[in-house]
Amino acid sequence: MTAGAGGMKARRGEPTPPIALPDSGVRGRFGSGGVPDGFDDVLRGVCASVAEGDAEHGRDWWPLAMTWAAGGEVPALPGLVARPTSAHEVAEVLRLCTERQVPVTAMAGRSGVCGASVPVFGGVALDLCGLEGIVGVDNESLLLDVRAGTFGDVLEDRLRSEEYRVTLGHWPQSMALSTVGGWLACRSAGQYSTRYGKIEDMVVGLEVALADGRLVRFGGRAPRSAAGPDLVQLFVGSEGTLGVITEARLRVHPLAPAERRCAYSFPSFEAGLDACRRILRRGATPAVLRLYDHRESKRNFDLDDRHALIVLDEGDESIVEAVMGVVAEECRNGVREDEALVQRWVEHRNDVSGLEVAITQGIVVDTCEIAAPWSALPRIYAEAIEAVKAVDGSWVVSAHQSHAYTDGACLYFTFAGQREDGDAFYRDVWDAVTRVTLGAGGALSHHHGVGLNRGRFMREALGPAFDVLASVKAALDPAGVLNPGKLGLPSPFGEAPWQ
Repeated sequence: MTAGAGGMKARRGEPTPPIALPDSGVRGRFGSGGVPDGFDDVLRGVCASVAEGDAEHGRDWWPLAMTWAAGGEVPALPGLVARPTSAHEVAEVLRLCTERQVPVTAMAGRSGVCGASVPVFGGVALDLCGLEGIVGVDNESLLLDVRAGTFGDVLEDRLRSEEYRVTLGHWPQSMALSTVGGWLACRSAGQYSTRYGKIEDMVVGLEVALADGRLVRFGGRAPRSAAGPDLVQLFVGSEGTLGVITEARLRVHPLAPAERRCAYSFPSFEAGLDACRRILRRGATPAVLRLYDHRESKRNFDLDDRHALIVLDEGDESIVEAVMGVVAEECRNGVREDEALVQRWVEHRNDVSGLEVAITQGIVVDTCEIAAPWSALPRIYAEAIEAVKAVDGSWVVSAHQSHAYTDGACLYFTFAGQREDGDAFYRDVWDAVTRVTLGAGGALSHHHGVGLNRGRFMREALGPAFDVLASVKAALDPAGVLNPGKLGLPSPFGEAPWQ
């Protein structure tokens, strides 16, 4: 189980609040309402459960917003909360919101850390937790059909049961907090992504409710297709701005019969990165290949002035044996460490309790993940660390490489600091890391998505392609009601906050 607000435990299959709010008087920092008189009665004609908006549906796990909770604020307050239990209800809610020009923001676990599910212009919070459960598993073809509101830990436990004995292989840190639809909407990555891929590598087909009320299935008919562009990927990462994912067909795998672990350390972060690059270059794909700089190696593994690499692989015995052989050969210039380091990571990998402790003490803390080619990673690591150190109020910054592929990897920066204007400090740090990343040819985000927090960088990150994205948005959502204010896209309801 994962710690939630006030140290409470997550309730299985339900959203977990990030931090406690006052019992009353909670305000929306960016706004509230945004629903015409009588619209609740209109919605009840198509959705069985419609209620007045509440504070929990106005926030997610965005760390900056967690600092506002102490002052009785959430980012926004929706006017209404609709809780559909079928894809048809979702489609009808979208149709009505489009007809009446009411903003509608899809959400479920609300575990995102960039404000992607915050209803910044109020309107309808579309809570998809009622769309849950496995529709079916084709064990022969290793395909899973699952509804979008299904929570990760519930899904994986069911898949691993005697009934199916398969795994999705998707293990995000937010496993107990997040849902299938959220994974797809933000292009999520699990901690075993080097073996199984990110969520966009797992998805075969989608059912999507469009703004005009159509319910459309994309892909899923065959393992590969040449019937035009891959429209499935159009919606993966769209953060609810182009349509609402209601069901997905995903690839699964047989349960792994073998697992192996090892750990190494290197004299520099760059040396560790190079070892990871060489491992992947040879075709070895250990499920976990995580490199920590000396600051995080000390904090997590009690290693002094060393850069720890932990490795874990699972799968067929012969494949795992070959992979670990390659790892040993390419780490020959490192120091072999006790594999107990891997167990320590396994036991603490989903622990986020320190976040609430820091925030309640007035410390500004967050993580910023980016991706880049191997050739750019050493430069980005070194320059971003120095850039954050130079920000007034910065206390500490560190990084680790968390997900690796043949062409590059994800760097995951962690920072903490404090100054009188905490919001400005937070923004300055994000600006520092992002400017270094984009300047070196890296990607704006690897798996946390864009949401509100990164929207101001989208045009720079995409270049002329941003106008193509805006054109697609205008074609699929001409009224602009789907999750307005996200991905840096223009909104008919005004300029998005925090841009």
